[in-house]
Amino acid sequence: MTEAPLGLYIHWPYCARICPYCDFNVYRARGDDEALFNALLADLAFWADRLPGRELVSLHFGGGTPSLLSPQRLGQIIELAGQKFGFVAGAEIGLEANPNDSKAFASFAAAGINRLSLGVQSFDDDALRALGRDHDARAAQDAVEAVARNFSNGSLDLIYAREGQRESGWLKELDAAIATGVPHLSLYQLTIEPGTAFARRVSRGELTPPGDETGERLYRLTQQVCRDAGLAGYEISNHARPGSESRHNRLYWEGGDWIGIGPGGHGRIGSGGAGGRLATETALRPDDYVTLVRETGTGAIESRLSSVEEAQERILMGLRIADGLDRSRLRHLTGLDINTDEASRMARQGFIVLDDDRVRLTAEGRLLADCVAAALCP
Repeated sequence: MTEAPLGLYIHWPYCARICPYCDFNVYRARGDDEALFNALLADLAFWADRLPGRELVSLHFGGGTPSLLSPQRLGQIIELAGQKFGFVAGAEIGLEANPNDSKAFASFAAAGINRLSLGVQSFDDDALRALGRDHDARAAQDAVEAVARNFSNGSLDLIYAREGQRESGWLKELDAAIATGVPHLSLYQLTIEPGTAFARRVSRGELTPPGDETGERLYRLTQQVCRDAGLAGYEISNHARPGSESRHNRLYWEGGDWIGIGPGGHGRIGSGGAGGRLATETALRPDDYVTLVRETGTGAIESRLSSVEEAQERILMGLRIADGLDRSRLRHLTGLDINTDEASRMARQGFIVLDDDRVRLTAEGRLLADCVAAALCP
């Protein structure tokens, strides 16, 4: 079996404002953090030396708000990645951005970014205020137009199943997103995560998110509208026109290799043998990350996954995509298979389809994806 494709994820943890629903590793922006930037460059070089001869199929800047980095600094990182690793032909170089940074989009493209993921979240002013966003609907629309001018491969993020949201309102927003012509939509149900400002509001009775039934209706509506518009649901929350799927995110779902650098970055390299699949996790706080890079050359702490842990991850991620999980590859990489008794039961109940050594979620199974995956794990 050929070597897995390799991607690089770079986490820039700073945001101009912390959204009340966010549970990512983020911090309020504190100006120019040159020490962190230099640590990223050093960590990148460390992994290039560690993995000689491995070219990148993707480089993704996430966060936080990596569009707070200047185009010049983004360009420096891209250039170093090209020098140290090299890029395969047609490599995806992606950036997550907020609408308020739209004036820099042309400069981002000139720096080497070829896919921009725009955090619109909503086209409704009241919803944007409720979500704690620092832009309005007009700014969102202007930013979408800037994406279309500068990137042939763009994506919009939106959040639904918000407090008080009705199907008619979500349909209006969904239609607006499709009408932009952007070829990829990431559409996420609002989840109240522990430790967030929204979770505290829920505990105080100040916020009442929709119930499961409403969430299910909105999810079904989302799938139908996107499918009719030619935006296939190639993953549970991601929809794209053919050829516009996220190459970097497919690495995660298909179990490829990726390096994670920056505070809170995660990585996975290799499979089985030599003690198991390498798992890395970097220091969370920016200052701790910088110190660790200075002292050891990398901000990552390493561990090894057992065959069972690796199989569980591959099942959980592989089931998310419409192509489903390749059982032959799972067996080759881990020596393990899905739980066949549970698979038969799930198939009878209509949650999965077993087809030519693949297992795929049905439309009903997607509603219970994590539960189905857990049942199928060895």
